Amino acid sequence: MATPSVQQIRPASLDSTSEPPALFDGTTRLYISYICPFAQRAWITRNFKGLQDKIELVPIDLPNRPVWYKEKVYPQNKVPSLEHKNKVIGESLDLVKYIDSNFEGPSLLPDDPEKQKFAEELIAYSDTFLKEIYGNFKGDIEKHAGPQFDYLDKALDKFDDGPFFLGQFSQADIVYAPFVERFQILLKEVFNYDITSGRPKLAKWIEELNKLDSYIQTKADPKEVVDLYKKKYLA
Repeated sequence: MATPSVQQIRPASLDSTSEPPALFDGTTRLYISYICPFAQRAWITRNFKGLQDKIELVPIDLPNRPVWYKEKVYPQNKVPSLEHKNKVIGESLDLVKYIDSNFEGPSLLPDDPEKQKFAEELIAYSDTFLKEIYGNFKGDIEKHAGPQFDYLDKALDKFDDGPFFLGQFSQADIVYAPFVERFQILLKEVFNYDITSGRPKLAKWIEELNKLDSYIQTKADPKEVVDLYKKKYLA
C-alpha cells in the first residue's frame, strides 16, 4: 500500500524560552522530540495514516524543555504525548494503537486474527528487545544483541505476503523501526557490528522501510544518534 505523502519541513523545537501553543483549543497536537525513538513511533503512525493536516506536530527540545509542557500539558514531562479532545494521552505503544484506532486513514492492523495475534506478541516483546540491547552496551554487545536481531529476522519469516512483520506495514513495524534505525547506526559505528549480517529478512525489512515516506521523514540525524548514545550509554 502506498503511504500518504509526508510534509517536508520540520517545525522548530520549542524550548524554555518558547511560548506554549493555544492549548486545549480543539487542535489535536502530537508532542515529540526529533531525537526520541519512542516519540518517533507515534510520529510514523500519524504520517502513515495521512494525518499531517489533522494532527499538528509540536517538537520539544528535551534538554531545554519549556516549563509549561510539564505544568500544562503532560505532568510526566516526557514525549510523546497527544493532545486530543481536551485530554492528553501518553506512552508510545498506547499512542500507536490510539492514533490508529481513533483517526481516519489506512489501518495499521490487518483483519486476519492470526496476524493480529502475532502483532500483539511482537509488540509485547519489544520491551525485552530494548532491555537486552540497551542494558549491554558496556558488555558483550554481540552476545546479547545478536539473539535479539535473530528474533526479528525469524519473525519476518512468518508471513510471506510482504517484507514486513505481518506482510504489510503495521503497528509491529512501527514499534521496532525507530530502535533498529538507531542500533544499526550505533553498533556499526562503535562496535563495528553489522546487525544485518547473516540476517537477510532483517536487511530486506530495513530496505523496504526506507522506501516509505511516512518513515523516512521521521529519521534521526545519524551523527546526533551516535553522539547522544555515546554520552548516555558509553561514557
